[in-house]
Parts: sequence; structure tokens; C-alpha cells
Amino acid sequence: MEIIVCIKQILDPDLPPAKFMVDKERNKVIPPEGIPFVINPYDALAVEAALKIKDEKGGKITVITIGDKSTEDIVRKALAMGADEGLIISDTIFEESDSFAVGYILAQGIKKIGRYDLILCGRQAADWDNGVVGSVVAEYLGIPIVTRAKDVKVVNGRVNVERVTTDGFETFELELPALITVSSELGQARLPSGWGIIKAASKEIPIWSGKEIETDISKVGKKASRNQLMRLIIPSYERRCEFITGEDLHEISAKLTSKLMERRIHE
Repeated sequence: MEIIVCIKQILDPDLPPAKFMVDKERNKVIPPEGIPFVINPYDALAVEAALKIKDEKGGKITVITIGDKSTEDIVRKALAMGADEGLIISDTIFEESDSFAVGYILAQGIKKIGRYDLILCGRQAADWDNGVVGSVVAEYLGIPIVTRAKDVKVVNGRVNVERVTTDGFETFELELPALITVSSELGQARLPSGWGIIKAASKEIPIWSGKEIETDISKVGKKASRNQLMRLIIPSYERRCEFITGEDLHEISAKLTSKLMERRIHE
């Protein structure tokens, strides 16, 4: 059983708000000093889903990510959990790629890996929450996909998936190869073992360039982006309270109505 898991490095979702800063001119988040990046929690669950299958059926798990050398940390985290191999795709031509370009890059990397039976991704990234990369990867590879899985099992050479819906869940059976995106309903990702951490620390992690995965440069980078980020700001949670007084309820109601009309809240 050959399983590939796509993972992403993000800022820690539990980052204290006071540490979060934005470069308004460049529309970029400024990484805080001293706080390491982490593996996207949904992607950690995808690794866990792969490990459960491996525990039952055996096989090999390869994790793949896009980024620079700093992404080694999340790859080694997945290796320490129990994945077998890891690789990074890195190139300056990928800078400012949107979700569609990221899906294309991952698909090219997976094609270079070669044989695979199952691809697992998190349902979305906990930073931008777009949730489209898995679908784009499946489209480029021409394989079936089920999103938002709460359970993934391989039975008789096929994959059985329970998919989360708004009022319950659906059950699917797919032929392999296939791609599944994993949701938080799967449970919790296991913690790396001490021996796993030791082994992961010495594991060689290849880095592939855009040329090595035969990237079409017209499909990556800022020029290929289908979305344009207009403004990135830190939301303000400031609240103001104004007391309305009057001689009686009729006068207070009239003043309140006037205030609401001024602020166009009635629309």
C-alpha cells in the first residue's frame, strides 16, 4: 500500500493575538520571532489516517510539502509520527502561488514520486481556510476524490470513506488510486514516540526544484494566481457603548430609532 500525504507549514493557530502582526504594504503576515511554525492540524490528521491504514494493512507513507528548508521541521514531525519518507518541493518561482497553483505543484511532485495507491490531505489549511488544494490535486491527477472524511479504511483493494455532512455522514466506496481529504471528526493525531523522533532526526529529506518536477511556469507564481489579495488586516474587536436616556420609554424609543437610522442599521 503506497500512501502519499500532503502537508503544509503554518503559523501556530494558538499564537497569542499580541504576537500576530501584518505588513500592510506587502499584504503579508510577519512571522513572530521565537515561535516555530507547525504542521497544519488537519494535515496531521491526514498523517494519522495514513498511519491507521499502515498499522492494519502495512505499506509505505510518503509526506510531501512545498516550502523552503524550514519546512523540514514539519516533515520530521510526520516522520516521527511514523511516516516512512518525506520530501520538500522548493523553488523561488513558486512564491505567491495561490491554492490552484499549489495543487498543481503537489500534483507534479506526486507524478515524479511515481506509484501511489492513496493520497491523503487535510480538508483545509488552518491559516487561509480555502479548502480547495486536495480537489485541485485530484483534478490534475485524474483520480476520484472524497472530501471531509471522518473515517478512511482500505478493504479488498478499495477505499471506504465516511464523509461528514451538515446533518450526519455519507458512505462512499472508491476504486484506487483515489484522494481523500480528512476532517477533524477523525479524532486526534498521535504523538511522536521518542524512538520515532530519534529516527526522524537522522532521516535524509530530499528537496526537489521546479525543474525537477517539470513545472510549467505559466501555472505558478503571482502571475498565474486566480485570486488577488486586496487587503490584509488584523480585525479590531473594539466595542463602544452608548446609553440612551429620556423622560419615558416613548422618548427613549424615538432616540434609539433615530440612532439606528443614522447608522443605517435598518438596511
